[in-house]
Amino acid sequence: MKKIFIPLLAVILLASCNSEKKQEIAKEPAIAVKVSGVSENNNSPFVTASGKIEAKNSANLSTRMMGYVTKLHVQVGQKVNVGQLLVSINNTDLQAKKAQVDASILQATAGFNTAKKDYDRFVNLFKVQSASQKELDDMTARYEMAKAGLEGAKQMRNEVMAQFSYSNITAPFAGVVTNTFIKQGDMANPGMPLVSVEGASKLQVMAMVSENDIAAITKGMPVSVLVKSSNEKLNGKVSEVSISATNTGGQYLVKVDLDKTDATVLSGMFVNIQFPIANKANTSKSEVLLVPESALVKQGQLTGIYTIGTGNVAILRWLRVGKSFGEQVEVLSGLSSNEQYIVSADGKLYNGATISVQ
Repeated sequence: MKKIFIPLLAVILLASCNSEKKQEIAKEPAIAVKVSGVSENNNSPFVTASGKIEAKNSANLSTRMMGYVTKLHVQVGQKVNVGQLLVSINNTDLQAKKAQVDASILQATAGFNTAKKDYDRFVNLFKVQSASQKELDDMTARYEMAKAGLEGAKQMRNEVMAQFSYSNITAPFAGVVTNTFIKQGDMANPGMPLVSVEGASKLQVMAMVSENDIAAITKGMPVSVLVKSSNEKLNGKVSEVSISATNTGGQYLVKVDLDKTDATVLSGMFVNIQFPIANKANTSKSEVLLVPESALVKQGQLTGIYTIGTGNVAILRWLRVGKSFGEQVEVLSGLSSNEQYIVSADGKLYNGATISVQ
């Protein structure tokens, strides 16, 4: 009897311990949450597109001549004015050509002056019938040839002087040096970029818009621009709208001029642009399910949301999301319009946690 009694007693004690643990788990306080229904919207107030801030005035400066860089006058980040000297290129050969052209101009000038005097003399002789018509015609031709030779020498000098502008690279507008591609002693080749300059006073956004939304975007439309790095909101206006997507992979290029910005907004920053679409209801009849971005749960590349399960427990539901509309995100699949989801919680939620709807 003793051998039978001891195991029965152990079973009774173990069962009582398990029941106490279940009672303790059941007595865990419920997490207070706020819930909301899925937003149905057939007339989205705007559509969004990703873009990048760029300087409205930007240029990669190069030369049309070959030569060694004698001096680089600027550094990256330096502010420059219009016409300020940036790069000097060796122009010894141009100096020699200029000297040759100057000598040819002197020679052509002397020939022209002599021909003009002879021409004037024969004109007077012809008036008093002391020179024949043929002599006057020959002298006239000589005079015109000397005049053309002088003009040709002057135009050669203009050509040489134009080449000097490619040996002294200057800033085409006021801005900031963003990059230098050469250093002193390097060989500058025709078409090779030497210095990059951007005008920091005027910024614009380059964005690519899908074919579903491009028809509703018009030139002059006011837009809101959200800088991703700082969450700063800027105002802008559509300045250009492309009507072809041949060279842009099915996307349409849209340019937005930004209003005056502070020094924290820099060229190269990524942004989200919100285009107000007043008549979107007429272009799309499909339901758009929107949820607040703050209610989403992200784990790696997965996006989910907590819904309410049977017995007031939190159930994590994985979603497939689409476009962003301000602070709301479009839900493509994983959630229906008649389901409720958890907007916020007073504690940390987990799958299967007991909740209390407020």
